[in-house]
Amino acid sequence: MRVLVVSTFALAVMLSAAAGYAQAPPAQQPPSSQPPTGQPPTGQPPTTGQPPTGQAAGAQPSTPAAPKLSFPTPSGILLVQVKPDQASAFEEMIGKLKSGLAKSDKPELKQQATAWKVYRANEPMGGNTLFVVVIDPAMPNTEYQFLQVLNNTLTPEEQRAPETQEMYRRYAAAIANMNRLNVTPVGGGQ
Repeated sequence: MRVLVVSTFALAVMLSAAAGYAQAPPAQQPPSSQPPTGQPPTGQPPTTGQPPTGQAAGAQPSTPAAPKLSFPTPSGILLVQVKPDQASAFEEMIGKLKSGLAKSDKPELKQQATAWKVYRANEPMGGNTLFVVVIDPAMPNTEYQFLQVLNNTLTPEEQRAPETQEMYRRYAAAIANMNRLNVTPVGGGQ
C-alpha cells in the first residue's frame, strides 16, 4: 500500500513539474477544412467529374498536411485542463473519438484506437478539471489533435451536418489549456 501511495505521489509531482515546462500546442479549433454544405470534403474530387480547381486532369492530389499535434517520441502525454463545468463535454468528445476510431475501416485510425488512454485527475489544476491523456504507442507523423482525429472518423455526410459544427464548437470551448509531453520509456518501459 505504501509503495502505491509513494508511486502515485511521485507521478503527481513529476506531472505537475513537467506541466510548467511542457510545450503547449495550439488551442483546439474546429477543423477548418470543412467544406460548405453540398461540397465534397477537402482532398476529394468534386462530384462534377471535373478536376479540382488548379489541378490538371490526371495530376496527383497534393500531399497531406503535416499533423497539427503529433509526437516524435514512442509515447506522448497530454495534460488537458478542462473548464470545470465542461468536463462532461470533454468526456463525451473522448467517447465519440474512441468509438469512431474503433469502428473506422482506415488501418491507421484502427491502430490509434488502442493507443489512447484517458484519465481524470481527482485534483484540479489551475482551477480546472485535469485530464491526462496517455498515447502509447504514439505513431510518428500521425495527427493527435482531438477534433481533427474525430473529424477523420466521420463520414462526409456527418462532416457536413450542421450539428457537427455545433459539436466542434462545444468541444473546443471546453478546453481551457493543454500541454504536450513527448516521453520515452526508460528501464525497459515498465
